[in-house]
Amino acid sequence: MEKSEGQKLQAKLFDERKSGWENLDSDKKAAILDFNNDYIDFLNKCKTERECATFTEELLIQNGFEQIDQKKTLNPGDKVYYINRKKAVYAAVIGKDMLEEGLNLVGAHIDSPRLDLKPNPLYEDNNLALLKTHYYGGIKKYQWTAIPLVIKGVIVKSNGEVIHVNIGEDKNDPIFTITDLLPHLAKNQEKKTLGEGIAGEDLNVLVGSLPYDDEKAHEKVKLNVLNILNQKYGITERDFTSSELEVVPAFEAKSLGFDASMVAAYGQDDRSCAYTTIRALTSLQNPERTSIALLADKEEIGSMGNTGMSSQNFEVFIAKLLDKTGQNGPNVLEKTFCNSKMLSSDVTSAMLNL
Repeated sequence: MEKSEGQKLQAKLFDERKSGWENLDSDKKAAILDFNNDYIDFLNKCKTERECATFTEELLIQNGFEQIDQKKTLNPGDKVYYINRKKAVYAAVIGKDMLEEGLNLVGAHIDSPRLDLKPNPLYEDNNLALLKTHYYGGIKKYQWTAIPLVIKGVIVKSNGEVIHVNIGEDKNDPIFTITDLLPHLAKNQEKKTLGEGIAGEDLNVLVGSLPYDDEKAHEKVKLNVLNILNQKYGITERDFTSSELEVVPAFEAKSLGFDASMVAAYGQDDRSCAYTTIRALTSLQNPERTSIALLADKEEIGSMGNTGMSSQNFEVFIAKLLDKTGQNGPNVLEKTFCNSKMLSSDVTSAMLNL
């Protein structure tokens, strides 16, 4: 049947959107599903920005990248990287063109919304031990109750020793949770809006209920938890002050759907872009323009701090590239940035229901 004038005009002017799967042959579909297996492994190993930075460094080294401070000079084809305080990663493949002519950059972020423990988090209430938190980034608070949680991060002791903490992912580990009201006790809660039903100050993590076996001791449940931590890590309550401990979901990343066409996981904003960015860079050989992957921290809270993009660390990295290629000079850094092209790589909605 011949199309009407309106149908012809619609075909010419409309942006007809179709599923991306419809444009792929069987080989490409198989390659995507195979890539997703690696991506799922990455998500399971990288639930914090520190874990992402560590994973990325290992991947870069496996693909011939070297720490930039170990190189005295740089030449076309060289591959280098820099880790900013174990939380952000900058990596580059040196191109044939002068850096002053511009760089090709792709930027993503490796932090995700989560709960952070407060500096003095442990307390006892109603014979239960809990950890006080404050939320990092934009979260839907109601999504964080009654789910299994893990605690990850570092504790720096007074002697400078750094203790790495990861409790809840090993099959022999306990998990933690944030309690919610039973349905028949939640009448007042259910009258509130979705955003008001769970308050930020109520996001306290339940971590114990057994009292220490000593009638003369006080706060015996808190004491028992501290005793367990002291035996496992050699820490005291004061060591929480110099710690960075994050609470994240315990769920494993997995394929979603009967056809395994999707991935269900915590932290895909923006680790989906971070992983694809670094995989693209590691496959790059001898580019014309110097190509850079930038994996930043602190995007979820405004890119602040010395590991976010508000710091000068990225500029320092580019200055090192200029120095080690013998191209630095007055205003060269500024000219390099003026001539560069950057893709800000972050997630968007796959489907909108309007």
